[in-house]
Amino acid sequence: MLSYNKLAVMALATFVALQAPVYAEDKPDAVVAKVGDLEIHQSELDLAVANLDPQLAQLPDDQKKVAALSAAIDVKLLAGDAAAEKLDQTSEFKKRIQYLSDRELHNAYFKKHVVDTVTDDEVKARYDKEVAALPKQEEVHARHILVKTEQEAKDVIKQLDGGKDFAELAKEKSTDPNKADGGDLGYFTKGRMVKEFEDAAFSLEKGTYTKTPVKTDFGFHVIKVEDKRDAPPPPLDQVKDQVRQLVMRDKYLALLSKAKETSKVDIMDETLRKGYDDANKQQAPATQPQQ
Repeated sequence: MLSYNKLAVMALATFVALQAPVYAEDKPDAVVAKVGDLEIHQSELDLAVANLDPQLAQLPDDQKKVAALSAAIDVKLLAGDAAAEKLDQTSEFKKRIQYLSDRELHNAYFKKHVVDTVTDDEVKARYDKEVAALPKQEEVHARHILVKTEQEAKDVIKQLDGGKDFAELAKEKSTDPNKADGGDLGYFTKGRMVKEFEDAAFSLEKGTYTKTPVKTDFGFHVIKVEDKRDAPPPPLDQVKDQVRQLVMRDKYLALLSKAKETSKVDIMDETLRKGYDDANKQQAPATQPQQ
């Protein structure tokens, strides 16, 4: 069962996908083509570009504009014929136009009261809140030396015990592709390595290495932990778009909640009503982040 939050997020995502360039009221809307007595304006071309088939949307900009213009011309050609046959006067057409009009009004309201109101300060505050709620996760910075046999691994440990530098020994003995980097694996959290390797690495103290070979499907490892720390959160610049989506979602849910206080929702179909009510019961307060 979808929760109301998830339904709202899906609606939000649909809005974002349907966004198109918006012309300011005082900006000239040039005519780019004519089909008989019908004109195609720049704003229509922009809408056509924004709504191209995903495959055509991958074309270079100049080709994309040609494809969009071709589609707009096709629409005008048949739209004129459809109007001549009074297809725009049918009840089915009018119902569809009313739905499309309501959807575009919804989108315009969403843009004005949600998209255009999100500030960098709000995004930063939400990022800080999400980071503060993240559970601590340990990560280690490790090196390793990979060899084929247990005896080779024991010989490596013996040389380390004798004072040999780990990185230099990795360059000399390891069969792993990262041997040129002294066996450096960088930082990693649990779940990134095979279990035997991971168990050994996380059990070591900083600056120590395994005193017995660690066997995995890759061979035999000697592991050294260079550092241990709590994994840092992703930087704001890296997740800014996702955090902005969270801020927009909460603003959107707040708008819907306020609207429901003044407009009663009646659903006649019992099954649909139950599904809608169940989804609404799962709605968390709009000000609370969803983990």
